[in-house]
Amino acid sequence: MSDIYDRVKGDQNIFNQLLSRVPGFSGYVERAQRRVADKMLREALANRFEALWQRVSAVQRALLGEGELELVDDIEQASLKLRQFIDRLKTAAYGYTGFFDAVRIRPEDLERVYAYDLALVNLEDEVARALDHVEASIGGEGMGAAVRHLISVAQSCLDAFEKRTEVLMGISPATAESTQ
Repeated sequence: MSDIYDRVKGDQNIFNQLLSRVPGFSGYVERAQRRVADKMLREALANRFEALWQRVSAVQRALLGEGELELVDDIEQASLKLRQFIDRLKTAAYGYTGFFDAVRIRPEDLERVYAYDLALVNLEDEVARALDHVEASIGGEGMGAAVRHLISVAQSCLDAFEKRTEVLMGISPATAESTQ
């Protein structure tokens, strides 16, 4: 057992020696780790939002059962926005720029990306609450307002992801202002 530990520790020492001897390599490793973390975060969020999207589908079926056909079309808007958001989470290029990428993300931009990541996580709760309200309103007078709120929150997901992407691509408003 201690042989394995010593070998892993020895490998780490070799790795640390490499990091200290190759200029810029430690930054590359950190960026690679951020890319993996970004991918993991987006996959986890996509799975969570997928479950919410399935709840929207269940609401659509319930509305059909209630004969609320005009609201089915309205809830479809929220469904489409959530589906588009999930697809973007799943398919967007991941990471915070690689070693040889043309676009480099600055530390202050990275902090903004993390803020958008937190916003995406918080939006999951907002979508869930909006869905709770829609489900509770089925057959009631407040259904239209609940559906409009759900559509608005679903659009917020798309908007937040778009702003996050702009920061990653180096075209955010703050970055654009600093380059002019």
